[in-house]
Order: sequence, then C-alpha cells, then structure tokens
Amino acid sequence: MAAIFLINFVSIFFDLLSFAIIARILMSWISGGGGRIRVFLHSVTEPILGPFRRIIPRLGMFDISPIVALIVMDLVRGLIINILQGLFL
Repeated sequence: MAAIFLINFVSIFFDLLSFAIIARILMSWISGGGGRIRVFLHSVTEPILGPFRRIIPRLGMFDISPIVALIVMDLVRGLIINILQGLFL
C-alpha cells in the first residue's frame, strides 16, 4: 500500500512541476500582470530550468531549455517509478 502511495506521489509531483513549467512558458508570452503568480512560478521552476539554460544556448529569440527540461523530467520520472516498482512490487 505504501509503495502505491509513493509511486503516485512521485507521479503527481512531476505532473505538478511540468504544469508549472508550462504555465511559466505561457505567462512569458503575456506581458504584464500575474505578479504573484509569475513570481511563484519562477521560484518553483528556476531550480530546474536554470541549469538547462546554462547548458543549452538560445535559438535566436527562442529558449528551448523548458522543452528539454520537460523531456528529461519525463525520463527521470519513468526511471524513478521503475526503480520503486522494482523495489516494492
């Protein structure tokens, strides 16, 4: 029972983090407004996006680091869930 809870927790955590990154991307297209939300999204997502941004150069005016971060996060989620399933199930 605890294993299922832990696997679901990891999955939901990565889902929420992915939604926060997508929300930050969408808010970057909108100028002004959303002050507190924008600050919250930045504080939640910058620890993930910052390292990718330092490694991946911008393509003109496009920052593809969020896309790469989402792909890597999905791979890490799958790896963690597979490890947990191997340990507990």
